[in-house]
Amino acid sequence: MEKFNAIEHSIITKYKKTLFHRFVGAVKDYRLISKGDKIAVCISGGKDSMLLAKLMQELSRHGDYPFEMEFIVMDPGYTAQNRQKIIDNARLLDIPVTIFDSDIFGAVVNVEKNPCYLCARMRRGHLYKQAQTLGCNKIALGHHFDDVIETILMGMLYGAQVQSMMPRIKSTNFQGMELIRPMYYIREKDIISWRNYNKLEFLQCACRFTEQNASMDGTGTSKRQEVKRLISDMKKINPQVDINIFRSVERVNLSTIIGYYDDKEEHNFLERFDDDLK
Repeated sequence: MEKFNAIEHSIITKYKKTLFHRFVGAVKDYRLISKGDKIAVCISGGKDSMLLAKLMQELSRHGDYPFEMEFIVMDPGYTAQNRQKIIDNARLLDIPVTIFDSDIFGAVVNVEKNPCYLCARMRRGHLYKQAQTLGCNKIALGHHFDDVIETILMGMLYGAQVQSMMPRIKSTNFQGMELIRPMYYIREKDIISWRNYNKLEFLQCACRFTEQNASMDGTGTSKRQEVKRLISDMKKINPQVDINIFRSVERVNLSTIIGYYDDKEEHNFLERFDDDLK
């Protein structure tokens, strides 16, 4: 059996419950894919996006409705070694990737304030543009459950706001385009287990200047890594803490919120409080 066949087989056998079922669950719960979609599956070279590509291929084969895919890799300035690693892994996993270049790393390397945020925004813009050029109406990213709950806590602890990483978003700059996150329910530990079981090696962080940028705390530790450790420590006391963080943004009680804002304006609980007194 070819190695990619064995890897694919593991997704629908050994990891059917933890990977494929959760993947399909998110697709159905959030209506992420519709009949006739053409989706650009975005691959960075890490374990998450590579697994996303394989899951999308499996869904295409075994799903209830037809859709098309393009597998795109944006090279933001990788080293030649990292670029080749992505090409080799794509070949090993039987993923027909299309690579296009940008100079995002060069554009943000000297930015002192929030370079990672700027890099992510620029990457997304390039991905939308390339996807649209290929005739796609959606881009799919490999963010998983742990990314979601870490983002929730990071927003509260460092951003002073309650927000979440949404499972689907309509683009405001590219008309008719959407971003979807089909791995929304998948735990990172299960991705790592799948990777190790199949003896795969992916890129970790291909960023050339992570250790120098302003999102680091001076010890080489990012804020996301701090939050990841915090959640891990809390789970030792309460094993359900990750689920509770996730559900907290599904069950927001606006009657107990002091203030909130939508796309148009800010609101305060006193608006409703004063109305009740009339």
